[in-house]
Amino acid sequence: MARRESGHVTLSDVARACELSVSTVSIVLSEAPLSRHVAESTRQRIRTMARRMGYHPDAYARSLRRRRTQTIGVLAFDMSDPFCIPVIRGIEDALQPANYFSLLVNAQTQRKLFDSYLRMILERRAEGVIVIASWVFEEANLLADIEKNHVPIVIVGRDLTARRIPSVLVDNEAGGALALRHLHALGHRRIAVIRGPDEMFDSEPRWTGIQRAATETGIRLDSRLVFQLPNRVDPRSGFDGGLQLTRDMLAVGRDFTAVLAFDDLTALGVVRGLSDAGLRVPEDCSVVGFDDILPAALSTPGLTTIRQPLREMGLLATQRMLKALDETSASGLRKAGLHMLEPELVVRNSSSIAAARSGSNGRGARH
Repeated sequence: MARRESGHVTLSDVARACELSVSTVSIVLSEAPLSRHVAESTRQRIRTMARRMGYHPDAYARSLRRRRTQTIGVLAFDMSDPFCIPVIRGIEDALQPANYFSLLVNAQTQRKLFDSYLRMILERRAEGVIVIASWVFEEANLLADIEKNHVPIVIVGRDLTARRIPSVLVDNEAGGALALRHLHALGHRRIAVIRGPDEMFDSEPRWTGIQRAATETGIRLDSRLVFQLPNRVDPRSGFDGGLQLTRDMLAVGRDFTAVLAFDDLTALGVVRGLSDAGLRVPEDCSVVGFDDILPAALSTPGLTTIRQPLREMGLLATQRMLKALDETSASGLRKAGLHMLEPELVVRNSSSIAAARSGSNGRGARH
């Protein structure tokens, strides 16, 4: 048998090796109904030769014939963000048993890359698009291209139901309230808050939930102890922001017994900042995050946080996508609306009962 110089093994290669026609080999390997008219010995010879040569069906050619690519584009704004990984795992877990393949691309928080990758996904005839994004972005061009191509889309982490796009996200307002109530139940009344960046969709509803719970529990949030993260350059900037803002809040000289951080990376930066200042978590100050990414469970102390069901969000988004693809048009998907999942309080070692203090400026005195 002659050795092929390059390229994939084709039906023609198998047919040549078996000294049979391409059509006969194709009928047998595709298990078409006509294959029953081919002698069993011949069918066995074809299959044995195909295995020996390492032949695999050409999915691309098959998709052209069927006008189905079995591909879902998955567009993440930044895969280095720990938020994305469990969502992607949920997407993959739902696609695999449905025999769909994900075309996964990473926009690295760059709008130009986002637009470029979206065009590539459409050019490769993905049957649907799942976008993982909590950043605020101008989506007009995104929606125009997708709508013109009648391609179903689901957004994870943002609410775009006003644009008739089904959206899957956690109830951020409820999560913010849950975190504040947890600290209130532990006896904390002087609570510092680090709000999220303006560019993050999650920021405002979490802050709204915190304010609502503070009003309901009678806690007065000191405006001098409310800080805001700058807009992010990369995921690590959340940690760096938490570290710097902890230094800033200690410099204010106002007493606080707990810090409620925008997300887990920010909270881990707070823990580092408190430690650098000689303060213990949770003995001197409790810290609560949001998301429940993997480092939250692995840190020392383990981080109390508000869990987003990230894998479940990926699963749900994909299930909605697959359901739409089973329908005759994308209109059914756009009627699906908002899927809001409930957050969950996960208590670990970074929060505890507020310590009794003498004086009104325990934080400043330690600092």
